[in-house]
Amino acid sequence: MKVLLINGSPNAKGNTAIALHEMKKVFAAEGIETEIVHVGNKDIRGCIGCRKCKQTGKCVFNDLVNETAAKFEEADGLVIGSPVYFASANATLVAFITRLFYSTLFDKTMKVGASVVAARRGGLSATFDELNKFFTIAGMPVASSQYWNSIHGAAPGQAEEDAEGLQTMRTLAKNMSFLMKSIALGKEKYGLPEKEPHTFTNFIR
Repeated sequence: MKVLLINGSPNAKGNTAIALHEMKKVFAAEGIETEIVHVGNKDIRGCIGCRKCKQTGKCVFNDLVNETAAKFEEADGLVIGSPVYFASANATLVAFITRLFYSTLFDKTMKVGASVVAARRGGLSATFDELNKFFTIAGMPVASSQYWNSIHGAAPGQAEEDAEGLQTMRTLAKNMSFLMKSIALGKEKYGLPEKEPHTFTNFIR
């Protein structure tokens, strides 16, 4: 099994990274392979709604989004980590995951998702909610922990002092591991849920 972890912080070794690495240790103990993709320091433009991806299966802008797509398809789980800026996720990360989810045509049903957020003080729950919406629109179960998946720290490295935040990350990784393994067994015995043809309803006549 494999989990792809996305570091949406500009700082590759900041507090978001501390949260992801705390999870990575648990995944290793559970026998789950991991890879961290650092996004937050890249030059990632937003989606322009050209819909070329619906014809080609990849984004028209050939950057880290397309490089990551195959890893996402292969993964059993996806963790998205972000620092909090003005009670929201890093804009570079949002541009990245918007294009990643929209441009990839493979079925994401029952891949397990989890978001983790890091902040000095506030805005954590708003950012947490923002990131979880990417999973729920794609049919991905969302893993939970013992608390909202957040960790505190201002200067890089301070999250190491947030004992409860670190425990939250470990619990999240354990729960996510259990959920992925349980889904794998369920798929083996029952397969994926049957899907209805998608119905689109417009609200402007």
